[in-house]
Amino acid sequence: MTAPLQGVVLSGTGGVWRVRTAAGDTVEASLRGRLKKADMDRRVDGGRKRNTVAAAAQTLKLAVGDEVTLERDEQGGSWAIGEIMPRRSQLARRAPGGGHGERIVAANVDQVVIVFAAAKPEPHPRMLDRFLVIAEGNALAARVVVNKTDLVGEPSARERFADYARAGYPLHFTSAKDGTGIDAMRAALRGRTSVLSGPSGVGKSSLLNALYPGLNLRVGEISESVNKGRHTTVGALLHPLPSVGGEPGGFVVDTPGLREVGLWGLPLQGLDRCFPEFRSFLDECRFADCTHAVEPGCAVRAAVERGEVSADRYASYLKLREELGEVERSERGW
Repeated sequence: MTAPLQGVVLSGTGGVWRVRTAAGDTVEASLRGRLKKADMDRRVDGGRKRNTVAAAAQTLKLAVGDEVTLERDEQGGSWAIGEIMPRRSQLARRAPGGGHGERIVAANVDQVVIVFAAAKPEPHPRMLDRFLVIAEGNALAARVVVNKTDLVGEPSARERFADYARAGYPLHFTSAKDGTGIDAMRAALRGRTSVLSGPSGVGKSSLLNALYPGLNLRVGEISESVNKGRHTTVGALLHPLPSVGGEPGGFVVDTPGLREVGLWGLPLQGLDRCFPEFRSFLDECRFADCTHAVEPGCAVRAAVERGEVSADRYASYLKLREELGEVERSERGW
């Protein structure tokens, strides 16, 4: 076999993965059988144990953005992924449908860019809070994009999303239709690997097409009857971005619109730190294990009462805390 090449996974379907090599070529490759086995089911001597439920749960899940080595079969000429390099980060959420286990959305991510629409569909702040908590729980920087500002006007959109600016998140107000905010968005994506996520129908594909016309992504129509977008992206896709002035353009992961956003792997006691505006108050609570729900001397609740922390964001925290508590209780069999 020839010497292995290095590349990054762009997409995968039906066991076939599209990989972009360091030279800029794109090849199709299968996953070596040995990589489908869990590392944890090896004995100390290197042999394999019998398959167990625990081992199956640890089966390696290849994701877009993974950096891999490619091996070519000299006889057949086909490519195979021989090794998956260690990840520097990943974006994961709970598997959809209420199931246990994680769904890795993308690997080696620098930032999460969460796109909501100013209208059509109507924005739901509680869902945006869930996206932001997932990013925070994965230790990833996040920014919020409010698209379709042409439908309501930018001043109205800024007022609607003011809580997120006060929480410290970078906000972008854009319109793929009239070009508002496109240059600033392009600068925010340059040189980074960014995940674009958000509900269906908010115009992620239209926005990407406005940012980089050469991508030619499919664009779905909004269903007026249910006010939800049709899914136009089947799975996560990693798109190489054009270089600028000889500098690498970066990558953007276009994800399917998510109708449900499940938290994964986030400990209940760490939820409060996933709300940036809470952090400066956490050490001021009377009790070190304060839940910020009922305890006396809670600095977070006091900040809410003073208007220094958004009451709506605090309500989202309580809702997510309740949900995570139910998950922990179900996993313990309570």
